[in-house]
Amino acid sequence: MATNRNGDAALSSRSNDITSNDPKYRKYALAVEKCLTTFDNVNEWADFISFLTKLLKTFQSYMQFKEIPRKLIVAKRLAQCLNPALPTGVHQRALDVYAHVLAVLGPGGLKRDLPLWSSGLFPFFEYAATSVKPTLLNLYSIHYLPLNEGLRPVMKAFIVALLPGLEEETGEFFDKVLSLLDKLSETVSPAFFFQTIWLILLTTPSARGPALNYLSRRLPALIGDDDSSIIGRDIGLMIRALASALEDEHLLVKRGVLDLLDQSLRMESPAFKKAHPEDQKILVKASMSVVLRRDLTLNRRLYAWLVGSKDESSETQIAYLRAHSLELLSSTLRGEMMAPIAESGGARPYKIFISFLDKWEIGSPLTEILILDALKAVHHPRLGQGQIDDALEAEMIAAANNVYERVDLQIVWGQLTLSLRSNLSADTGSTIPVWEQVLDTVRLVLTSFRNHDEEAQRIHIPLFLMSIVDAIQRSIKSDERHMELSKIHETLGLLNKALSLIPTDALIQWEPLEGQDRVSSDLYAQTARLYGLLGVPDGASTSADGAVAKISPFSFTFSAFIDLSASCATRISSGDCDLERTRECLLGIMSLLTALVRRVKSQPPKGISTVWNPSPWLSSMLACFVSTTPFEVVDEMVQLFLTLSESPCVQPRLDIDNRIVISRIFNHLLRFLGPDYTAYHVRAVHWIWAIEGEANHHHVESIIARSLTAPEAKYSYEAIEAFGVLWRLTDDSMLPGSRLRIPMLVVLESLRSDNPGLRRIGETWMRSSLKSYIRVLDPILYDLVTSGIIRTSHTSTYHGRSRPFDQHQVHYVLENLLAIIRFGGQGFVKTARGAQLKRSLHPELCATAEAANVAHATSSYMDALIDVLLSFLQSEPHPTLHMVMAVYNLRIQATVIELLQVIVARGEVDAATLETIEAAIISRLFAAVHTHHLDLQNKLLHVLHSVIFASTSMIQLERKVPRGSEKEKSTDPGASPYHGNPLLVQTLIDGLSAPTNRPVLQHWVDFVLMSVAQFQSLSHAIPPLCECLCKQLYKCLSDLQSVVAHNGKGKTSMASFATDAEIILLLNALERLVLLSISKTDESSPTEEEAGPLERGASDAPSGILGYVFGVDSSSSSTLHEEPLTSRSSGYRALYEAVRVLHTMWIVMSELSDAGSSTIMDAISLVTSRVRTRCLKILEHLFKAQGHEVIESLVMCSFTLPLTKSGSSTIDVIDALASNAQIVVQILCEAITARIMPSLDRGKKAALNPNLSDANIFAFLESYLGQLEGPIAVQVWARFTILAKELAASPHAHRQQIYPLFRCMTVLSETIAQTSALEDRKMRKELQNMTIVCGTQETYTKLADSCILIAGRSFDQGNWIRRSTKDAVASSGRVSPTPGIGSSLHINEYITTKCLPNLRRFLVDNDKVTTLCSNMVYYIINPAMKASRSLDVDDVVLDMLAEMTKIPASTKAWRPVIAEAFNDSRFFNCSPPASLKWRPLVRALMDVDRTNFTELIGRMTATPSANIFTNRETEMLLRSLNLRRLSYVLFTGEKNHFLTQLPIIQEKLVDILRTNVVAPIVHSEVYLCMRVLLCRLSPRNLSSFWPVILTELVRVFEQTLAAPPQDGSDDLLLILSACKFLDLLIVLQTEEFQVHQWMFITDTVDALHRSADWRPDSLMDQLAQFIGGIPDTRKAEKNGPGVNNAPGNATDSKAMAPPATSRSRVVEAEPVSRHPLLGSVKSIDSIQDLQPFFSRVSLFAYESTYAGGLIDWDAVELGLLNDIFDGR
Repeated sequence: MATNRNGDAALSSRSNDITSNDPKYRKYALAVEKCLTTFDNVNEWADFISFLTKLLKTFQSYMQFKEIPRKLIVAKRLAQCLNPALPTGVHQRALDVYAHVLAVLGPGGLKRDLPLWSSGLFPFFEYAATSVKPTLLNLYSIHYLPLNEGLRPVMKAFIVALLPGLEEETGEFFDKVLSLLDKLSETVSPAFFFQTIWLILLTTPSARGPALNYLSRRLPALIGDDDSSIIGRDIGLMIRALASALEDEHLLVKRGVLDLLDQSLRMESPAFKKAHPEDQKILVKASMSVVLRRDLTLNRRLYAWLVGSKDESSETQIAYLRAHSLELLSSTLRGEMMAPIAESGGARPYKIFISFLDKWEIGSPLTEILILDALKAVHHPRLGQGQIDDALEAEMIAAANNVYERVDLQIVWGQLTLSLRSNLSADTGSTIPVWEQVLDTVRLVLTSFRNHDEEAQRIHIPLFLMSIVDAIQRSIKSDERHMELSKIHETLGLLNKALSLIPTDALIQWEPLEGQDRVSSDLYAQTARLYGLLGVPDGASTSADGAVAKISPFSFTFSAFIDLSASCATRISSGDCDLERTRECLLGIMSLLTALVRRVKSQPPKGISTVWNPSPWLSSMLACFVSTTPFEVVDEMVQLFLTLSESPCVQPRLDIDNRIVISRIFNHLLRFLGPDYTAYHVRAVHWIWAIEGEANHHHVESIIARSLTAPEAKYSYEAIEAFGVLWRLTDDSMLPGSRLRIPMLVVLESLRSDNPGLRRIGETWMRSSLKSYIRVLDPILYDLVTSGIIRTSHTSTYHGRSRPFDQHQVHYVLENLLAIIRFGGQGFVKTARGAQLKRSLHPELCATAEAANVAHATSSYMDALIDVLLSFLQSEPHPTLHMVMAVYNLRIQATVIELLQVIVARGEVDAATLETIEAAIISRLFAAVHTHHLDLQNKLLHVLHSVIFASTSMIQLERKVPRGSEKEKSTDPGASPYHGNPLLVQTLIDGLSAPTNRPVLQHWVDFVLMSVAQFQSLSHAIPPLCECLCKQLYKCLSDLQSVVAHNGKGKTSMASFATDAEIILLLNALERLVLLSISKTDESSPTEEEAGPLERGASDAPSGILGYVFGVDSSSSSTLHEEPLTSRSSGYRALYEAVRVLHTMWIVMSELSDAGSSTIMDAISLVTSRVRTRCLKILEHLFKAQGHEVIESLVMCSFTLPLTKSGSSTIDVIDALASNAQIVVQILCEAITARIMPSLDRGKKAALNPNLSDANIFAFLESYLGQLEGPIAVQVWARFTILAKELAASPHAHRQQIYPLFRCMTVLSETIAQTSALEDRKMRKELQNMTIVCGTQETYTKLADSCILIAGRSFDQGNWIRRSTKDAVASSGRVSPTPGIGSSLHINEYITTKCLPNLRRFLVDNDKVTTLCSNMVYYIINPAMKASRSLDVDDVVLDMLAEMTKIPASTKAWRPVIAEAFNDSRFFNCSPPASLKWRPLVRALMDVDRTNFTELIGRMTATPSANIFTNRETEMLLRSLNLRRLSYVLFTGEKNHFLTQLPIIQEKLVDILRTNVVAPIVHSEVYLCMRVLLCRLSPRNLSSFWPVILTELVRVFEQTLAAPPQDGSDDLLLILSACKFLDLLIVLQTEEFQVHQWMFITDTVDALHRSADWRPDSLMDQLAQFIGGIPDTRKAEKNGPGVNNAPGNATDSKAMAPPATSRSRVVEAEPVSRHPLLGSVKSIDSIQDLQPFFSRVSLFAYESTYAGGLIDWDAVELGLLNDIFDGR
């Protein structure tokens, strides 16, 4: 493009061609030009005056010419002389020159060159001194006002320039400026003038106060039907301007707007009524926000605008509000409440609502309309539109609660009651979302709000409760629908909360509203009448016969709930309903009824009246007890029965002390004691004893005894199992042996029954349910010592019986005792011997035994029992009674002998017979398992154990016979060691794993422990049995998880089989077998099981096989002799599988224990706590036996098992096992050493897991070290350093472990650095001198250096980085947790994220830090930089540099790298997104040394090079690159970051613009730099730039008008850059630019509403008209080379999205963000490409101002990045 001189000449040529040919005029122009050149030498204010004086004299010398030469330059110099920083004398002299110039030009010349001369005069008035302002105002009056309509384009700027004179009403120039504005208004239409003021209010915040001062004096009241002559075509502009002013932060501005509203735009005015509804809401929304300022003056003015007048009566104000304001106010506030959080500000609408409540005339009507919506809005779906944190939601609930507490509660509860009732009714047809919204609202009020107000508790909530109960009662009696039942169920939960809020005395005696003390039968009508919400006549509230009952809330709700529960129960029993939903409703009703009765239980029954008939109601409820009724219903119903029967306030009382009633209840409860309902056992037993305690008779014993003796064997089995659960869960203090004596004897009789099934169940009952032998010994011993026997002593050793007694009873008891001892064996003996008789809980046993001479003070149960047995054995009947008593006495003695024999004797069988019996038994067992026959398995296992025991005992005796003895000679020479039957192992596995064998699982486990675990000859069976037990434990675990997952109230009862006793049984067996598998001893001493269900002892007798279970404690595990294991041994595999299942169960049980609270969680918690404790105990035993192997197995589990949801982890398990962290670190370090240095002799070696690599262990060690606390980390530091020294002694040999070792050490060092340990010099030195090689080079720095060498691939790589398949893939098939352990990417990322941020904490010596950072630069960063063509290097490399910049000592390392990259010509070739990583780096480069910025500025020379060999194109390209570097440096800073460098930046840019020889590419970079300055500096700091900027912009656009560039010209780049700069100015809308904006675009309403005779005045409109008239030659060559349709080109249709021009678009526009129109345009091929921008920019500016959108800073920043970086 041409130079400045040529541009000025072109501008002058357009004005007057005649004068330019005059020789005198040329002399005149030369004189002016000579004078202008002296401005470059101005240094102080006196020089300014000299320059202006000379210029004025030059003008005065040629008065004959009516034209100003070089007027573009003259206007710029005069504007610079009006700089506010200059003295008043300079300003006065400049105004003199202005006055002469304007006088010479005259009105015509001024109108033609209005932009030139106004650009300096308009902004000056605000800063002008008092002595200068009169001169300036005279210039305005004399020269501008005569322009009349010519001022229309400049109207906005002119008014903005004058408004500062109206800031103070008492100011010296107030009246003169006011008069000048009035005259200015007369030059154009009032409507246009006022519309311009509305635009000023929108765009210029600083001018709002003066503008309001003018409007308060000149804006008339808009009371006519046609006010278009005042407000123009669109009142929306006025409304948006006033709304914008109301959001101003200045109090006086808000006050002025409110006064203006009350004065000119009242609510009832026709102008406001005709406004668009959206515009009305905008104004009301803005006006509402003033109440948040809590200023009385503002509130008073707002209230006056809303209610009409503050002087009127309250009734008049309310009437005005309802007629004109209420609907608009409520809808606006409702919209605010329902709007998204980001728009409404969370609790802001509620705070506004609360403020309106202060004005009763507004608050009361507003509450009636808005309160329900205000409460609904808290849980409105808007909360789901984004991530709402808990603090914001709590703030909203608190604000809504404040509203609730401030409003009239009668209105609130009236709205809530009728809303809920209407949605409950069957004929409303309300949708699910509406119903959920109502329900959430009521729930919010009841649960989250503070309902402590006495009026709410005593009046409204009771009425709400009764009204909703009445609605439910109506709904239940109506035709049933699924929707209604679900609604009722949800509503009942709310009523429970409402009931808890009502005081007890308010339930009994209600205080109704307005003196109403009666509750009618039509509660719906009365509720509406009391709340005044429906026009229901008074007569409608009475019943049909006129009788009204005086009922309290308790009486009413009690009767209603009784009726509702009976109705639901009847429907369930008949089956004519939706069973699931009806049960849910019944559950809720019973829960409410129970809570209601309990509330008044402690009240005197005198003041409570209830009307009900218990008998029919009880019959209906009991009829609901069907076989399919879930336990939740039964549980709630029994609880309700007990509550009603115990409450003295309910009359008549419910009597359940009836055998028929109790039998039905007990029989149903006993059904839930079956094996399929383990989750409900505890609760059912509780209710059985609760009902027994409430009754006056003992019903439990007889009912259970009857069920046990039922003729049908099937039901008898179930009854015995149910009784066993009742027995086991009954506490010892309740004396179950005495209170359940008959059922106990019936069950004991089953032990000797001929029926195998019955006997099997009896034995199962003994094992699973007995709990303690003392329970049965107490009643049996009591029966034996109180049998009525009178013994007399004779001379013989026998006693004689002197009278008959009940021998049948004694024999029966002894037979049962024999069955017990045969069953219990050594466990029974040990228990009876260890328990003292005097500690019995039986109240009469001790005294009776002492009286019978069978016990003394220190006797045990066994002592007393033996005495009794011996007495029977030694007793004979009296001779006179011998015939009567002999037969049964013989039977009694025979039984006694059997009892004694079981206790003290054992038998032997020969080997051949034993072998035959064994084979037959195993075969029969195998068949029984696979044919699902359970009855014989128990007996078979008894015999099998006896056979194995006898066989092994016989072989051992044969081996111990001395050689040559007679006995040896007689022995079988073919005797061989016992090996067991080949089918035994498979039979045992099938018996343990078959699902049908679960009832006899206890017997199988006992057999395994007593046979396989005891006899070393069967050791080959241990590994498969261990695997089988693990599988069974997994099945139990899955069963428990299924029960918890399907737990739900009101659903079908969940069947489950896993119990705590069964799981612990399997765990104990697994523990014993695993310990045996890893022991080399042939036998070990069994110990008592720690947590078994029975108190058992060890026994080696055949009869005692199933009497106890072996367990292992710490003492037993410590006695085991360890032997070295191998990874291939069966013992090691068994150990690993056991650890794996124990680890899984420990973690999953932790999850199940936190699953929540419900009916079944009592039982689940019991199981999880016991199982988890037992698992941990077993792990401890295994850890003591094989610590290394257990830890390795746990580490392997952490990589093979899936992650759990709970906080439990493998580390938690290990922490529970190891006493301290040092042990764990020791084991892990030894495991690593054994794998990578197996040649080292370390004594005993542990078995190595082949599937566990050193990489896995390193990864786990890193995690373990990371969770250690500081003091513990200090303790393990010493052991870890040993490992590091061993590995670092030869780094090349252990290159594979360098990086994981470095990670572990960094984690540990980071933890220690957070403690006070580093204050110890020795520890700090050790931290720094971490070994890498022996000698003095042992430093942490060298360890990091080794990792850097690996990342930089400077080591000889070979095959060491490639890991083996076994290392890369775990045993489960998943990828190893640390793939590519030595890859460059992983190392670089770790150094960047962990090492560099903590480097200063690890290393104190700055030299070491510098060295380490230098190595990173040399080996990692520099190669990455050189390998990239456009410096688009990996993000991790740039992140590494960014971390270095935060370390002061590393400056020397990173500064050359960044400086070299920044000065590289490829720097700006990277993509814009990638450039964001360079931003902090370049900023750090400039901040670390300010000379870098100075050097950058110094390279931007304005004068061309004097070297004649310099390529001019290359020189200009270098200048443009330097300018772009400056632009990017400014871009990297924050706001005003480079403010101190602004003068030198301004000087350089001005020099470049002033230079004659400047290429367009350099000039365009100046505009890019100016765009960055606009975004990075405050607008006020750029005020001195405006004269130069405006002059250059005008010159560029004027030159384009004079001579448009050709297609493909270099000047197109300059024009595009200038347009982008102007585009950004329009988007930013800075106040400093508002006064100049009219020069470039139409900034008045003419941009939208153009008249018929409109002509373009702004430069953009002129260019649009001019360019539009030039034919586009490219259209003839469609898609030819001259047309660039790339997305970044201006010809792209999406590059400049045109705003809509319709009126609806303007009125209803939502506040959208303002963004540059040319943001995505990179280049243009023709001036025609900018035609859309020229034609639309004015309209876009107007519409964005009208819509009130905010600046889209992201789009602005992205546009700058796209222009700075090419992305090639």
